[in-house]
Amino acid sequence: MIPYGRHYIDEDDIQAVAEVLRHGALTQGPKVGEFERAVADYVGARYAVAVSSGTSALHLAAMVADLGPGDTLITTPNTFVASANCGAFVGATVQFADIDPQTLNMSPTALALRCQGQSRVRAIVPVHFAGLPCDMPAIRAVAKQHRAVVIEDASHALGASYPDGGRVGNGAHSDMTVFSFHPVKHIAAGEGGMIVTNNENYYRRLIRLRSHGINKGDDPTLCKDLGFTDGAPNPWYYEMQELGYNYRITDIQSALALSQMRKLDRFVARRRELVRVYDETFRSWRGVRPGQTHGRDLSSHHLYVLRIDFAALKTSRAKLMWQLAEHGIGSQVHYIPVHFHPYYRRAGQPTDDLAATEQYYREALSIPLYFGLTAEQQRSIIDRLAALTQ
Repeated sequence: MIPYGRHYIDEDDIQAVAEVLRHGALTQGPKVGEFERAVADYVGARYAVAVSSGTSALHLAAMVADLGPGDTLITTPNTFVASANCGAFVGATVQFADIDPQTLNMSPTALALRCQGQSRVRAIVPVHFAGLPCDMPAIRAVAKQHRAVVIEDASHALGASYPDGGRVGNGAHSDMTVFSFHPVKHIAAGEGGMIVTNNENYYRRLIRLRSHGINKGDDPTLCKDLGFTDGAPNPWYYEMQELGYNYRITDIQSALALSQMRKLDRFVARRRELVRVYDETFRSWRGVRPGQTHGRDLSSHHLYVLRIDFAALKTSRAKLMWQLAEHGIGSQVHYIPVHFHPYYRRAGQPTDDLAATEQYYREALSIPLYFGLTAEQQRSIIDRLAALTQ
């Protein structure tokens, strides 16, 4: 089976993990900090905090943004549920702004309309869908009008760039940016996530919250009577200063991710080569077209999404997916719109102006795209799609 996405592991990666297993700390050791520094330096951010998953990264970002009951978080419905759930985790109201049908990203115009007349919009979470950066200057401008924190969900976009040449995550247009290191993402850590920021106060609090809310580094001791003996810090003492979580990443995962980081630019370059072949092929097809055509040299291309007129081709999405699977080709749908899920349906938020997202969902199909996909495999995917649709 050719899956829609797959990690790539080589001998360097295996040796990096083996070295930690033989000689290093398995968790809370130096590899975590090395990984954080590598990502921060790569994207051009001051601080980075590695955590157990992209979902936990989003959760902590919502916490340090001080979101809570009575506040509103706005994100796109064209995303995985974690982009919205981070608001629900902290008791905030979650609402959705429709996508631009060309980019499939949050529309700044739709965002401005969603914010109109609301006084408690406190966070905006744009998602760089499939690795294509959103129009961040326009989104930031809307956020400033409402004094809202901007948290970029860049789970798809490590290695992507803004139009000005800066890398996604540098903080030029947001308060925090979140990455994911799930195996189908650009680099794999098994599982893992990262929050990058230029805000020192956010950074300090993120460090605490990922480890139970316990004081870290040079955090001041709050209970002086317990923390000191004869004016000197007690060597065993620690204190939980707020309610946090065990969202730590391990040194094993960080060693793998560090080794993968060294190959990131090569990974992205290969994905772009594959995308160029797909784009050129599907440009002239009947009833099948690339889902995104803008910013191809900016995107890190986590996914390759087609938009297919199933009715015109006299087939269904389910049937086409079954037929592809019969020939060893995996496919997927990214994503079921978040507002379609029962949990968010019950929430009762306005969804009558999400037409672009719903139209895209009716047509969407992701086909295989990953570093290890060979030219021969790509050709077989194209040939099979042609046989089934053209």
